[in-house]
Amino acid sequence: MIIRKLFKFENAHIVRGCSTIRCRSSLHGHSYKAELLFSSNFLDNGQMVYDFGLMKQNIKAIIDSFDHAVAIWSGDEGEYIEDMKKHSDRWVLIPVSPSAEQFSRLIFVLIDKLLELTTTINGEKEVKLHSVIVHETDTGYAQAFREDAYSKNMGIINLDEIIFSDEIQNSWQDCKLFEKIKKGEEFVNPQSV
Repeated sequence: MIIRKLFKFENAHIVRGCSTIRCRSSLHGHSYKAELLFSSNFLDNGQMVYDFGLMKQNIKAIIDSFDHAVAIWSGDEGEYIEDMKKHSDRWVLIPVSPSAEQFSRLIFVLIDKLLELTTTINGEKEVKLHSVIVHETDTGYAQAFREDAYSKNMGIINLDEIIFSDEIQNSWQDCKLFEKIKKGEEFVNPQSV
């Protein structure tokens, strides 16, 4: 069975190297929708694959990190990178260009790692992140599956190469959330939400 949880965020970027002049040369923003699809052949004690309420914790915090932020490709010009950091409190430095395709892969890798580190306590079994769909516009989206997220052909996404601004980290309930994910620390789902 597959379940889907939709998240929304507003984000600004430049996608260098793309065909569209406006997109590759001007800072612009989108109203993104990110769909996380989870699968399992089992249901938990509440007869659910994974309680949607649990997704309002750390999963939502990770997705919300991109809200009202600038996504900056670490391969961009140094002056541009520093200017974006200087003029925006909320920014995320990422090792891939912030296209919808790379956003879907990036979010997959982040949430997949978080899910892998999460201990469930309500009878959930074999819950996997099936895919991530990122809608950049109403008419265009990209969908990443596991083989896409970890594809060498599309560029390896190393968690150590992702940097969230201090403003973003301070907005999390646990300001060390991403450091804990990178270190492989265990997360335990709450008894109730």
